[in-house]
Amino acid sequence: LPVKKKPRTFYSAEQLEELEKMFQEDHYPDNEKRREIAAVVGVTPQRILVWFQNRRAKLRKLQKLGIKGNRKYPASSA
Repeated sequence: LPVKKKPRTFYSAEQLEELEKMFQEDHYPDNEKRREIAAVVGVTPQRILVWFQNRRAKLRKLQKLGIKGNRKYPASSA
Protein backbone atom coordinates (compact mmCIF):
# COMPACT_ATOMS: atom_id res chain seq x y z
CA LEU A 1 0.00 0.00 0.00
CA PRO A 2 1.27 3.49 -0.79
CA VAL A 3 2.15 5.67 2.18
CA LYS A 4 -0.07 8.73 2.48
CA LYS A 5 2.01 11.86 2.85
CA LYS A 6 0.79 14.71 5.01
CA PRO A 7 -0.10 17.85 3.10
CA ARG A 8 2.64 20.45 3.00
CA THR A 9 2.51 23.00 5.81
CA PHE A 10 2.85 26.62 4.71
CA TYR A 11 4.02 29.08 7.33
CA SER A 12 3.19 32.78 7.46
CA ALA A 13 5.96 35.38 7.81
CA GLU A 14 5.03 35.82 11.48
CA GLN A 15 5.21 32.08 12.14
CA LEU A 16 8.59 31.82 10.41
CA GLU A 17 9.89 34.78 12.38
CA GLU A 18 8.86 33.09 15.63
CA LEU A 19 10.36 29.74 14.55
CA GLU A 20 13.66 31.37 13.54
CA LYS A 21 13.78 33.20 16.88
CA MET A 22 13.28 29.91 18.73
CA PHE A 23 15.90 28.23 16.52
CA GLN A 24 18.47 30.86 17.53
CA GLU A 25 17.82 30.02 21.19
CA ASP A 26 17.90 26.22 20.83
CA HIS A 27 18.58 24.01 17.80
CA TYR A 28 17.26 20.91 19.61
CA PRO A 29 14.08 21.71 21.56
CA ASP A 30 12.80 18.92 23.77
CA ASN A 31 9.24 17.58 23.67
CA GLU A 32 7.91 20.11 26.17
CA LYS A 33 9.54 23.03 24.36
CA ARG A 34 8.15 21.80 21.01
CA ARG A 35 4.66 21.78 22.52
CA GLU A 36 5.13 25.37 23.72
CA ILE A 37 6.39 26.48 20.30
CA ALA A 38 3.50 24.66 18.61
CA ALA A 39 1.00 26.49 20.81
CA VAL A 40 2.58 29.87 19.98
CA VAL A 41 2.93 29.20 16.25
CA GLY A 42 -0.39 27.40 15.85
CA VAL A 43 0.69 24.06 14.36
CA THR A 44 1.19 20.56 15.76
CA PRO A 45 4.31 19.57 17.74
CA GLN A 46 5.06 17.04 14.97
CA ARG A 47 5.23 19.88 12.42
CA ILE A 48 7.59 21.73 14.78
CA LEU A 49 9.79 18.62 15.01
CA VAL A 50 10.01 18.39 11.22
CA TRP A 51 10.61 22.14 10.82
CA PHE A 52 13.56 22.00 13.23
CA GLN A 53 14.98 18.92 11.47
CA ASN A 54 14.79 20.71 8.14
CA ARG A 55 16.22 23.92 9.58
CA ARG A 56 19.21 22.07 11.05
CA ALA A 57 19.81 20.41 7.67
CA LYS A 58 19.67 23.83 6.01
CA LEU A 59 22.18 25.17 8.55
CA ARG A 60 24.58 22.28 7.90
CA LYS A 61 24.27 22.81 4.15
CA LEU A 62 25.01 26.53 4.47
CA GLN A 63 27.99 25.84 6.73
CA LYS A 64 29.31 23.26 4.28
CA LEU A 65 28.97 25.70 1.38
CA GLY A 66 30.69 28.40 3.43
CA ILE A 67 33.67 26.16 4.17
CA LYS A 68 33.95 25.10 0.52
CA GLY A 69 33.64 28.71 -0.58
CA ASN A 70 36.64 29.69 1.55
CA ARG A 71 38.77 26.94 0.03
CA LYS A 72 37.61 27.65 -3.49
CA TYR A 73 38.48 31.32 -3.37
CA PRO A 74 41.45 31.78 -1.04
CA ALA A 75 42.40 35.34 -0.16
CA SER A 76 45.32 36.46 -2.30
CA SER A 77 48.38 37.64 -0.40
CA ALA A 78 49.54 40.23 -2.92
